[in-house]
Amino acid sequence: MHLELAPNKRYYSIGEIAKAFDVNASLIRFWDKEFDILKPKKNAKGNRMFTPEDVKNLQLIYHLVKERGFTLEGAKTHLKEGQKKTLDKFDIINKLETIKAQLTTIKNQL
Repeated sequence: MHLELAPNKRYYSIGEIAKAFDVNASLIRFWDKEFDILKPKKNAKGNRMFTPEDVKNLQLIYHLVKERGFTLEGAKTHLKEGQKKTLDKFDIINKLETIKAQLTTIKNQL
């Protein structure tokens, strides 16, 4: 999954996050309530502002729930039991997918 978010921002709005994941903002709000790993800040209006760390955790939740078919409870358990291991594997998969996309682009240019 390749997210279309502006790099090097300190905070992302829920609208930016929802658009990047191609889901409704209500799903992001729901996941925020369900997963302790997410800790967005709230601005003066009460709007959630997600950090890059939150985005990384949302990618992991999305991967477990939407791509691997985990239930919410299953994803919560998986995150609690092996969060570091899961994040490492997820980072490796993301890097490999990026490399694959770059190689495919190069191949198509030949």
